[in-house]
Order: sequence, then C-alpha cells, then structure tokens
Amino acid sequence: MANKFVSGTLILTLSGFVVKAIGSINWIILSRILGGEGIGIYQMAFPIYLLALDVSSAGLPIAISIITAEKVAKQDYLGAQRIFRVSLSMLCTTALFLSILMFFGAEFLIDEQIIRESRAYYSLIALAPAIFFTTVIAGYRGYLQGWQQMTPTALSQIVEQLVRVVVMLGFAALLLPYGLDYAAGGASLGAGAGGLAAWLVLIYYYYKLKRSLPSDGPVYPKEDIRHILKRLVVLAVPISLSSIMLPVVSNLDLLIVPRRLEVAGYATAQATELFGYLTGMSVPLINLATILTAAMAMSLVPAISHSFTLKNFDEIYERTASAMRISFLVTIPFSVMLYVMAEPVVTFIYNAPAATDATRAVAIAICFLGLHQITTAILQGLKKPKIPVINMAVACVAKVACNWFLVAIPSFGITGASYATVADIGVAAALNLFFIYRYTGYIIHANIIVKNVVSAAIMGVIMYFVYNFLYLHIGLFLSLFLTCLLGSAIYIGLMALTGGVTREDAAKMPFIGRFF
Repeated sequence: MANKFVSGTLILTLSGFVVKAIGSINWIILSRILGGEGIGIYQMAFPIYLLALDVSSAGLPIAISIITAEKVAKQDYLGAQRIFRVSLSMLCTTALFLSILMFFGAEFLIDEQIIRESRAYYSLIALAPAIFFTTVIAGYRGYLQGWQQMTPTALSQIVEQLVRVVVMLGFAALLLPYGLDYAAGGASLGAGAGGLAAWLVLIYYYYKLKRSLPSDGPVYPKEDIRHILKRLVVLAVPISLSSIMLPVVSNLDLLIVPRRLEVAGYATAQATELFGYLTGMSVPLINLATILTAAMAMSLVPAISHSFTLKNFDEIYERTASAMRISFLVTIPFSVMLYVMAEPVVTFIYNAPAATDATRAVAIAICFLGLHQITTAILQGLKKPKIPVINMAVACVAKVACNWFLVAIPSFGITGASYATVADIGVAAALNLFFIYRYTGYIIHANIIVKNVVSAAIMGVIMYFVYNFLYLHIGLFLSLFLTCLLGSAIYIGLMALTGGVTREDAAKMPFIGRFF
C-alpha cells in the first residue's frame, strides 16, 4: 500500500503538469480565435455551470474514496462495489436533473437577466451535458482512488483535457463565421466531449478492476441503502463546505480589499488594478507551485482511511511524517525561489512587473498551502472532515481582520492583502496540525524545518546574484530558466549534505527520484 501511495502521488503530479500545460496552450489559442468579446461570452455561462457541479457532486467523490478504502481494508469487495453502485445512482440522478434544468432553463436565465449577455444562450445549453458527464466521472474517480488506483484518474484527466481542447478549438473555429455567440457555444461543447471521453477511460479501468477481484474472502452482511446514503452525506457535507469556503473567502476579498485600498489613498481604478495583480496573477502562482502536494493529498485520503480502518496507527504516523517531510522539501524552496525571482517571473509570465510586491509577499504562503492540503487530507482520512472546515472558518476571521487593518495602511496596501492570504492559510494549517497531533501523536521536528529553511536561504542568495549576472548577458528567459535550474540543484545538494533529505524521501520526488 505504501508503494501505491507514492506512485499514485507521482502519477497525479505528472498528470497535473500535463493538464495545466495543455490548458494554458488552449487558452492562448482560444483567445486568438474568439477575441476578448468572444471570451467574455464564453465565460458568462461558467458560473452557472460551476454552481451546478458543486450541487451535483458536493464532496461525494472524496466520501466515496474514504468509504471504499475502508471496505477494501476489510476485504469487503462486494461491499465496496455496493457503495459505488449506490453512490453512482445518487450522482446520476442529481446530475441528470441539473443537466436538464440547465438546458431548458437557459432561456429563463437570459430573460430574467440573471445572465445579462443574451449571446451566452448557446454556451449555456452546450455546457448542460457536461454537468452529467463531469459528475459521473467524479464518482468513478472517487471509487478507483478508494482502491488507491491513481492511474485511471491521471489518464482520464489527460484524455479529458485533450479531447476538450480539440473539440473546443475545432468548433469555435468552425462556427466563428456564424457569429461570436455560436463560436462561444461551440467552444463550450468541449467540456461535455472531454467528460464523455474521460468516462470511457474510467469505465475500462472499472471493469478491469472488477474482473481482477477475488471470488472468495470474508463475507459481510449487505449494508442497507439508507445507511450507505447517510454515511455518504455525513462525510460529503463537511467536505463540500470546505470547498465552498474558498469562493466565500474570495468574495470577502472582493468586498473588502478594493474598499480598504481606497481608504489607503488609491483611486478606484488603481485599487482595481492592484486587486487584479493579487488575485489574477500572484495567487495562481502559489497554486501552480503546490501541484505535488495537491496530488499527494488526493492519494493520502484513501491511504490514511485504509490504515485507520485496520487500526494501524504506526502506519498512519509514518505516512503522516513522510508526507510532511516531502511537503517541506518541495514547498519551502518554492517559497524562497518565488520570493527571490518574483520580478522576473511576473514579468515573463504576465508582462506585469508591478505585480512583484504582491507576488513576493504571497510567496510565503506556498509552504503553508502545501501543509494545509496535506493536513486536511489526513484529517479527512481519519474520518474527521468537520475539523478542517471549522479551522478554515477561524482562519477566515483572521484573514478578514488582516485585510481590514493592513490594506488600509498606505505603506502596506495590496501587500497587506498578500499577508492576509498568508495568515489565512497559515492559521488553518496550524490548527490542522494541532488536531493531527491530538489524533496521531505526530509533531513536526524542528531540525527538519531548520535544514530546509537554511538550505533554501542559501539557495535564494546564490540565485539572486546569479540571475542579476546572467540577465546582463543572456536576457530574461534564459537567465530565469538557468537560475531556477541551478537553484534547484543547489538546494537538493545542500539537503543531501546536511541529511535533510533521506534517500527514501528523495526517491519519492518526481523526475529526480529515479537517481536515488
């Protein structure tokens, strides 16, 4: 099972990079096809689509993963299949209802000006089938993850993205002569097509797994459907609330930050621009830097649940400790790297050097975000999904307070909002750690943190001087690339010399692990 956890993490990490790379290329091409106005029409339908997805799945995939892992640990294979059938029926029912509702309700949304752009009609009806397919594949992924099979999720994500992009770009270009509304609607068809393709991949892996199951084993009483549904809901609701907290916090930022920037002396247009730097440029970078920890979190949930069911607390402790070490090993150098290289990074990616201060401040949040992802997954695997939600609510209060006071101080401004983001994630992670200590006995060893921080600090100083030297001779892109490559090598070397990374931990790292 330990090997499954490690390999699953690496597989999901690689697929995450591939999917994001394909998505980035697609967005560039689609923007050229549709233009700013067409992209605006295309985007109009997505809030409704995303809301429908939140309602139709509502944390159920993770809940399915947890309960399935529990059944697998007990070798109750028939029980695991029953969990899947019941949950899939539930998901299909809600998804089909919402798909039909969105398809036939599109005209109502336009007529009532809930969506003010009438040309978004075709995008709305084109996205309706995607609600069904995306919800169903989430159920399949949750079930297969419960078996600690991450390859189906990774491969289906890549196939989904590839088909989505091909259909999106193809229909957008094909229908463009008929008008931007048709082109945007054509582009929206990509979501449903990608979902269907991913479903076919997952069906293959589902039946492959089913055929490999042993016919003998322990016999357990058949679990009542109502009991299954109750267990799914009990787990899914707090998980769903946890995911809802993110847009809630974002909306609070929208309400508070621009207004407090105006109090600090910025004009409305300036406040809007600065807010865009933070939310549209800086924050996405910290999310990109935590692809590995996000993948690890996804693998951790069923792994911890499996061990918890067997009451193998030593294994829970070891997996927790290993996940924490790898999280620090990845996120601390990324935090330092983004802090030092903030200006060239935002200049290269966004051509917006003015976003440097916000990015440099928010870079500190990378290590906290990775820690929060890991600790949340551990608590969910321990059947304590309510705790991360409560902790996030407490952290939200801290963020609001920091935003209110810091942003209004002229010397802070948007940097104050960046620090509020750091405080938000940091408080939530710290509270999660407290409860993990309470339930597992795990506590972070200071020497691990010290070795990571010292190695990353030395790396950062060297990167600063190397970049400034290279920039004078070879320009922005090459100097940025070579400096980051050198910095990574220095950090890994220092960690190996100081004993901050074990051979086992290094072997679990993506790309470089095969050298250990």
